[in-house]
Formats: sequence, structure tokens, C-alpha cells
Amino acid sequence: MNEANSASPTSREASHILVTGAAGLLGAELTRQLLEAGHRVTALIHQRPLGIQNPLLTEVQCDLLDMGALQDCMTEITEVYHCAGLVSFQPRDRERLFRINVEGTANVVNACLEASVRKLVHVSSVASLGRIRQGIVVDESISWTEESNNSNYGKSKYLGELEVWRAIGEGLPAVIVNPTIIFGPSSWEEGSSAMFKTAYDEFPWYTTGVGGFVDVRDVATVMQLLMQSDITAQRFILNSENLSYKEVLSLMARNFGKRPASKKVTPLLAALVWRMEAIKATLTGKNQLLTRETSATAQAEVRFSNQKILEAFPRFQFIPVPESIADTCQAFVKKYSL
Repeated sequence: MNEANSASPTSREASHILVTGAAGLLGAELTRQLLEAGHRVTALIHQRPLGIQNPLLTEVQCDLLDMGALQDCMTEITEVYHCAGLVSFQPRDRERLFRINVEGTANVVNACLEASVRKLVHVSSVASLGRIRQGIVVDESISWTEESNNSNYGKSKYLGELEVWRAIGEGLPAVIVNPTIIFGPSSWEEGSSAMFKTAYDEFPWYTTGVGGFVDVRDVATVMQLLMQSDITAQRFILNSENLSYKEVLSLMARNFGKRPASKKVTPLLAALVWRMEAIKATLTGKNQLLTRETSATAQAEVRFSNQKILEAFPRFQFIPVPESIADTCQAFVKKYSL
């Protein structure tokens, strides 16, 4: 994957850094970049190991709901990146979403305050701003409202942010990032990476929605730029480009040498499908392939601004989405021997 960028974190005195959710798509990329920069990293994982061999890396299995264990992990830590969180649009996961994304975040910021860490960078989501914002360009001035929210996930991330703002009020230097849909080579059975498998399998249907997309390398890089800066008590939307889901799926299909989706999903068809999926999930206990929440998101035309972060770091340039998709497809071809 092409690592070129016009702005990157500058070298500084090595820190002892804690990364939560280090085995996830973003956490793993961030951890890799930090280790390459020569920092000591304590990587908190829940179950899946990182698979990185580096003398500067310490992997710790830690549940964010275990406050005592979390406090132990903060010993000698100077900076914290909170990447851990549950992403789910399954109705049955509502309680887990709020426990992990709200209670877990509260535990992290409380542990940071107790340990007097220098700074926290918290990973939220544009979902915390309320995703259904048609007809406007969403920027950092937008506030979450119940009317604009379409998911328990979005509400859990919003409430998690409130814990960070509360800690800022109590003296913790912190910054919040709100990435759009993140692309990168993780497991294509889960999260945003599942879109790549959909394209590879030549799924014929597409929706008419528009969304924002960003490369995982850029998100990790900007988080470090923010950590090294004097910026605090602010949020930043991280978005490379706004594209239609049809355009994105077509780019993925072409990079895989597959047929692009050609059948449009109408609102009526989507409504029928998510209802059928809900019935099937009730009968089988399996996850819904399409939920009411994901159906609404996939058909909404939502555009996000990246002006604030580009003004904060004028030399930084986002990787174009077509390049991000091409690199990620190439990584999946190698990973899965396609």
C-alpha cells in the first residue's frame, strides 16, 4: 500500500503510548505506525492478537469494563489513543453497544485522568453527529439530535463523546475524531471491509445513497498529528471524499476484475428486505444482513466536510478514495490468495 503523504507526524521524544482496540482495523494500523516511529506501545486487545513482533510492543488482554485492569494498564503511560468500540446495527446488540461505547469510554477517560496522561485522542464516528442529514454538508458545527439519528450505534457514540467532553471539563487534554467509512485491509467478513467481499462476490444490487470514505492510513496519521499538536477540546471530521455507494462498489468490482452491481434497490424493496431479514433473524438467531438502520443509511445522500482538518494541517492531503480502494483490493487479493 502506498504510504506517500505530504504531511506526516514529526519525530519527537519517544513516548509510552496506550492504544485501545489495537487488534481492529484502525487500532492495528495506528499501532504499526507508532512502532515504526520508535514509540513504546501497550496495545489493549480483547481476544484477537495483533500478530506483530516488535520489542517495543506489549500486548495486554483487557476488558474496558474492568476498571481495575484498565487502571493497571495506565502505569507510565503518557498518551492514549482510544480506538476500541463496538460497531453493530443489530437490534440484539443494543445493550452491548451502550456498555462498550459509553461505559467503556467513561472508564478510559477516568483512568486517563487518574494517571495524568498528557493527552487523549478519542475515535468516535460521523454517526455520532446524526447520519440522516440530507441537503446539507455535515461539518463539525453539526450537533446530534434524536431526529437526525437513525441507529443505536450512533447514539452510543454520541453518549461516549459526552464522557470525553466531561473529562475535558475536568482537565484532560483530549481531541475527538469523527471518521467517515474507513477503508483498509482487515477481515472482509466484518465492518466496512465487508463491502469489498460484496463486490468480489458480484452481489448485483446497489443503493442510491451517498456517503463519506477515508483510508485507514490517513486516519491513523491524522490522529498522531493531533496528538503532537497543541489542539485540545475540539472535534475533527476525517473524510477524503463523498461518493455514491454505486461508485464505490463499482471501483471495488473493477479492481477485482468482477462485474459491478447493476440492479438498483428501491426504498420499497429495501423496506421489504429488512423486514424479511428481521423475521429470519428471529427464527434462526442469526444476524440480519440488512436492518432498518442500515437500510436508511444506504439510501441517504449525506456529504461530509473535511475543511477543518485541512485548515489545521495545510500540508496534509487525503489519499483519494480510488487509490485507497485499489490498494485495499490488492491487499485482499494477497491476503486471501484470490
